[in-house]
Amino acid sequence: MNLHGMGKSGSARRRRNRVGRGMGSGSGKTCGKGHKGQMARKGHKRKIGFEGGQMRLVRRVPKRGFVRSEKTVFAVVNVGDLSVFPDGATVDREALTEKGLMACSRRPVPIKALGFGDVKTRLVVKAQAFSAQARLKIEAAGGACETVEL
Repeated sequence: MNLHGMGKSGSARRRRNRVGRGMGSGSGKTCGKGHKGQMARKGHKRKIGFEGGQMRLVRRVPKRGFVRSEKTVFAVVNVGDLSVFPDGATVDREALTEKGLMACSRRPVPIKALGFGDVKTRLVVKAQAFSAQARLKIEAAGGACETVEL
């Protein structure tokens, strides 16, 4: 007998419990919900974070600081990743999407170039923001940084 030749026995699968099908079934009448109470009622759903009437953890824990709702989230491109472009190329949103360095989205996200890695080729990079290191490395390689509006 081999493991690959073994099949499941007939008792390996458990049939689903059909509730409310008479007293002899073991889960008739109250259908396993007990007598009365919140959980016995029709349409009751367990809400996420509900702790039985006790103050929820998310409300008990003190909140600190301030969360800015209009925070700008950038699509980040590292200078080291730009080595896939040939010398003298213009790097913009379309070029980055084409090379797979940035995911295309329905709503355009501002691009920020960061200074991780090295760039050897002369590139014209068009983005919404540049870090100081990224600007320094691109210009040191003979390229140019152009800040464009979204």
